[in-house]
Amino acid sequence: MEKAFELAEVKNDKKAQYGSYYLKDEASYWWDSTKALLKGEAISWEKFTELFLEKYLRSYMQDRLEMRFLDLKQENMTLAEYEVKFSELARFVPEYVNTEVKKVKIFQQGLKPWIRSQVALLEIRTYAALVQKAMIVEGEREITKRESEGKKRKFEESEQDQGSSKFRGKFGKNVGS
Repeated sequence: MEKAFELAEVKNDKKAQYGSYYLKDEASYWWDSTKALLKGEAISWEKFTELFLEKYLRSYMQDRLEMRFLDLKQENMTLAEYEVKFSELARFVPEYVNTEVKKVKIFQQGLKPWIRSQVALLEIRTYAALVQKAMIVEGEREITKRESEGKKRKFEESEQDQGSSKFRGKFGKNVGS
C-alpha cells in the first residue's frame, strides 16, 4: 500500500481515506463503524494502520510477531536474507524501529558476532549505511575464505606432488616398473 501511495503521490492526510477505499466486505463495515465512533476526528495513516492491526492482527499474533522480531538473529542466514526477515517483522512492531537509532541498534544486535564487531567500530547512524557496510564485511570474508581455500588446495596439491617424487627418489624407479 505504501508503494501505491508513493507512486500516486498521496499526501499523508489522505492516506487513510485512500487505504480504507480498498477495504472489502466485513473490513469495510468495520471501518465505517470505527469512523462513526471517532466522530469526525482526523485519522492519520498511522492511526488507521494501528486500528486495523488491532482489529485484524489479534494481540496474541502481535505478541508472537514481536517476540520473533526481538529474538531474530542472523545465525545461518546471509545478510540479505537477514535484512529481508528483519524488514518483514519490523512492519508489525513499528515502536521498535520508529527512529533510525532504534532500527540500527536492533539490526546490529542480531548480526553474526564477527560482522557485528566489525561494523560496531564504525558507529553507523543510518540503517541503509549499516546494511551496506555489513554486506561489505560479509562479502570480504567470503573473498578471503575463497582465497585461503585456494591457497590451501594448491599447497596440498604441491605436497602430494612432492610426496610422490620423494617416493620415486628413494627407490629409483616407480614401483611396478
